[in-house]
Amino acid sequence: MTLRLAAFAVAGAAILTACSGESDDEGASSPNEKSRATPRLVVAHDGGLRVLDGKSLEQVADLDLDGFLRLNSAGDSRHVVVTTDNGFDVLDAGTWRESHGDHSHYFTATPRMTEIAFEGPKPGHVVVHDDTITLFFDGNGEAKTMPGDALADGQPETSDYQAPQAHHGVAVARADGSLVVSRGDEDSRTGVAIIGADGEEIATDDRCPGVHGEAAAADGALAFGCEDGILLVRGGEITKVTAPDVYARIGNQAGDDRSPFILGDYKTIPSDTLDDDEIERPRKFSLTDIRTGELRVVDFPASYSFRSLARGQDGEAVVLGTDGALYVYDPATGRQIARHRVIGEWTEPAEWQQPMPLVEVLGGTAYVSDPASDTMIALDVLSGSEIARTSLDVDVTEAVAVTG
Repeated sequence: MTLRLAAFAVAGAAILTACSGESDDEGASSPNEKSRATPRLVVAHDGGLRVLDGKSLEQVADLDLDGFLRLNSAGDSRHVVVTTDNGFDVLDAGTWRESHGDHSHYFTATPRMTEIAFEGPKPGHVVVHDDTITLFFDGNGEAKTMPGDALADGQPETSDYQAPQAHHGVAVARADGSLVVSRGDEDSRTGVAIIGADGEEIATDDRCPGVHGEAAAADGALAFGCEDGILLVRGGEITKVTAPDVYARIGNQAGDDRSPFILGDYKTIPSDTLDDDEIERPRKFSLTDIRTGELRVVDFPASYSFRSLARGQDGEAVVLGTDGALYVYDPATGRQIARHRVIGEWTEPAEWQQPMPLVEVLGGTAYVSDPASDTMIALDVLSGSEIARTSLDVDVTEAVAVTG
């Protein structure tokens, strides 16, 4: 195994001189200066991407792209990493801020697909942590890392790590130069390992059958979902949090790096006991306190999907139910804070790639899609008041918001 986590070398590019209003992205349209940040919402559909204004939901751009597209935040408030059949491409959402000590300047431009691309077999998870982007390729077990601000300067060089075996995995680079990476092969996944900046293994834990997904919490903690609980990684230590049920898959988590609580799904039926056209429709979710290792299982009044989990601006646990309501919970107690009826009742499709309602939260705003009516709704997370609504002529499959 080799790990090259030395200083990142990033290709140089012209730097935006914000006070003069010049663009820092070669090839972008002329920027327009704004009085405040302009959030934007990027949605994927069969055939391309739409970029919407984050406040009015008016369409800003319509971009044609082939294939099934997945969207991932790049963590820099401007770019979105688009997962395609051949790898990862990068969208410039056309909204950004430049800080100058005691003041900032805000700009918008026409969204566009950049020429930045990372090719590889079976592109999988994208993780932003500690101002670093990590891409994982399931087809060869390779992880590529780069600084979180590198995408503004064109095609960046990456530091690469090769897992012992290819698998459907995930990797997270940390500020100290270490890498936390899943372990597994084409047949099974077993746990995670911590690899130091020198390429040596610091720790490993194989007590995580079916390891899937990750989430960050306060104080640099990381959580990885298992089929019987989660693994917590803090510093150079890995600890297991065991769920109360023998089989309890927590494969999808939503974290907040300011909160000590991890929101996760909670499934109790082994997938190999279901027919091919069957899926489990869970009616419980999990909240894990990374400080104590307590895993709380919360009863939910409806079912939900893996696209139903989000976090509010103060760490609230947000869950979109199949009854069409958006629920908000206190993550410390599991107590329901609010319930907002947003869309009609729906059923999660058996094939996860099919359009289904989803929730994306940016600050105090929740964006909820309704494929039944091809509608996108923006509402206040706590009050439930509607901010904007728009009709789209496409079925939304994924969404990511950028703050600008």
